[in-house]
Amino acid sequence: MGNKQQCRIITASAALFLAIGGILLLVIPTEDIKEDAKFMYGIVLDAGSSHTAMYIYKWPADKQNGTGIVSHHSECDAKGGGISSYAGNRGGAARSLEECMEKAMKDIPKSRHKLTPLYLGATAGMRLLNISEHKESNEVLKEVEDKLKTYPFSFKGATILSGQEEGAYGWVTVNYLLENYIKYGFVGQWLSPGRGTVGALDFGGASTQITFVTKQTVENKDNLMKLRLYGQDYQIYTQSFLCYGRDQVLLRLLGHLIMTQGSDSSVVHPCYPAGYNVSIKLGSVFETPCIKRQTPYNYDDLLQIKGTGNYNQCLGNVSRLFSFNDCSYSKCSFDGVFQPNITGHFMAFSAFFYTHSFLQKATGITITFPAHLEDAAHTLCNMSFQEMRNKGLDQENRLKDYCAVSVFMQVLLGNGYGFDDFSFPHISFQKKAGDTSVGWSLGYMLTLSNLLPAEEVFLRKALRAEAWSALIFVFCFLLVTAVFCLLRANCKKEND
Repeated sequence: MGNKQQCRIITASAALFLAIGGILLLVIPTEDIKEDAKFMYGIVLDAGSSHTAMYIYKWPADKQNGTGIVSHHSECDAKGGGISSYAGNRGGAARSLEECMEKAMKDIPKSRHKLTPLYLGATAGMRLLNISEHKESNEVLKEVEDKLKTYPFSFKGATILSGQEEGAYGWVTVNYLLENYIKYGFVGQWLSPGRGTVGALDFGGASTQITFVTKQTVENKDNLMKLRLYGQDYQIYTQSFLCYGRDQVLLRLLGHLIMTQGSDSSVVHPCYPAGYNVSIKLGSVFETPCIKRQTPYNYDDLLQIKGTGNYNQCLGNVSRLFSFNDCSYSKCSFDGVFQPNITGHFMAFSAFFYTHSFLQKATGITITFPAHLEDAAHTLCNMSFQEMRNKGLDQENRLKDYCAVSVFMQVLLGNGYGFDDFSFPHISFQKKAGDTSVGWSLGYMLTLSNLLPAEEVFLRKALRAEAWSALIFVFCFLLVTAVFCLLRANCKKEND
């Protein structure tokens, strides 16, 4: 009888404790536990003058400080030329994007397709087409717009970026990848790295850009841009030189040689290596709006070009592509364009990186000062075409152009931008920062992500850890006590 009475008491006590536990679940303060945030995605199509590249970026949906933690997800290079090269070829520009867009369909989770913004930004190639053939430019843009709208993404538009925008977005990319704005710490908070920003030097197919923070007065307001990222304001100087990109410089140089030598049938080219001879159509030189020719010419006439490989003559002809005389401001770079004194460190990418890398490989000269760049260009320009080929250098079809591009880079950085023995060593020639390619597209995505609403993150209610510990202890105590009571009752029954 005593055991039965004891078990009733224990059972009643267990019921009481469970009731108390239920009340505790209702009254003990809870805290919000955040579920893992999903990613948001963004697609940027970089429609350059020579080709189109697609970049897919991603960032957590619960972004902080107005800008997401954007990182590289995947990329794709479209086959063929830039969209401007399809002017007059109906459907060509749209078809050139199909392969990369199909890749985007696979790389981005299907559930995120409708939420993924899609942008196309066209640069100097389309800027030139817009100047020379405005109607054709509009038709190409309309064609790619119609094509991109057929995909299940959130299409935001296809536009031609200004040179200043291209330069500014490249600057944003460089400094974001170098973590010069902020750094996301292990404790889950934005931390200021306490470093200065880095200037950006871009060298594309049809234009070149220089962008850097300056405290000096920017005398031409067209060169001034103000950005706000991660709660910080930046005043930057940026300038884009149309017709000073790699491909257009080569055409302008050839056009200059034709007009100064006075022949439409043959020219001597001091920047082409000795032993290199080629025949091209005359029209392929003068169809660009970057060259102004007063006299008529026959597009299909053949032009014979003979390389002589003479550095000094090459330097003289390349220098004539610039104008260092006229300046209506207190100081200029070239062609009458205002530029404050360069300050701080710079990153040079795109064709700057490729040319710098090629020069060092071809000549064995480590380029850290202006004199090194001059020596390397001099050495390369005096090589014959066969000497270049014997070195097993990559891109044989471009070997003929490296002398001219190297000399152009020498004149641009030294005489143009004003890099000297003190500032030149502060240039870092890079293709990537981390595992991400340097260019304007990431900066474009970073800036535009400010306009995207942060996704609501699901929160679930949860007890604090100490409350769970107390409840688990009580439950285990009651369970063990009840089992012990039942075992004793069964044993007593069997003995009776």
